[in-house]
Amino acid sequence: MKALQITDTYKLEVIDLPMPEPKAGEVLLRLRYVGFCGSDLNTYRGRNAMALKPVIPGHEISATVERVGEGVPNSILVGQTVTVDPYTACGKCPSCRRRRVNACQHNETLGVQRHGAMREYICVPWQKVIAADGLELRDVALIEPMSVGFHAVDRGQVTDTDTVLVIGCGMIGVGAIVRASLRGATVIAMDLDDDKLFLALQLGASAAINSGKVDVHDALSRLTGGNGPDVVIEAVGSPVTYQTAVNEVAFTGRVVCIGYSPTDVSLTTKFFVQKELDIRGSRNALPDDFRAVIRYLRRGQCPTDHLVSDIVTPDEAASVMQCWHEAPARVFRILVKW
Repeated sequence: MKALQITDTYKLEVIDLPMPEPKAGEVLLRLRYVGFCGSDLNTYRGRNAMALKPVIPGHEISATVERVGEGVPNSILVGQTVTVDPYTACGKCPSCRRRRVNACQHNETLGVQRHGAMREYICVPWQKVIAADGLELRDVALIEPMSVGFHAVDRGQVTDTDTVLVIGCGMIGVGAIVRASLRGATVIAMDLDDDKLFLALQLGASAAINSGKVDVHDALSRLTGGNGPDVVIEAVGSPVTYQTAVNEVAFTGRVVCIGYSPTDVSLTTKFFVQKELDIRGSRNALPDDFRAVIRYLRRGQCPTDHLVSDIVTPDEAASVMQCWHEAPARVFRILVKW
């Protein structure tokens, strides 16, 4: 069977693998669409220190059940549309003992620390299979990245009385905008791209700030009556956006950090104390976050056509990845159709 493998820096190749066979407790999945995410781009660029090399990327999964092994529950049916929880949990570390398995100390994510789903077929433990009946196969590949944003909103304990600033309107930021809006919060979207900001307004944001064109502090003061946002969700991972989050959040506000900054960040730590801030990390997502995204997508109100930049074949993937590397701002999501 065909698979895609990042074999070295700036090298993505089609390789052949043997057909997998499901063991007891495993499900054989036929991949339909698999998304490339930012971590895959960083692996391709040689900037992802956590990734195997070479590695088969891919953890944003749309699949159908091809076959089941012994001991798989009857609720998992051949032909069923599913996605996959791509993270592992050791069950023993502090995170797992607190039932926050998404942040397992020893997590290995498909396509990063272990080979992923950019292939025609894959076997996974049945516990990792999440039913996504009723959704278009293409849209199922959007569930995992949106769930990361959904989880960040949960970490921020967002309610209908909050004003939430989401910095970064990529797929993860979109997930945060949607869930904060669903919870009744007032959502402000911030990005450098007007097209992404326009989409954010369609998805529930009530205001948009292009941080390359306006003074961010003045804009936020005007929108929040001088108080600042109650919750800031950082979904970019740059020193500037981290500094903006801490500087602009309201007194006693919450800052939720999703993005990884490639360099150390200098922060005004007096604000930690003066504002009595809650600064929280947000990593991956929980199965309930996946299910919440699925419920949202089933409503049919999400403009999913605008979330997919391109759909390519495995043979086209290398050239598209190179184009993405050269112009990352132009890409929202690239899906490989299997």
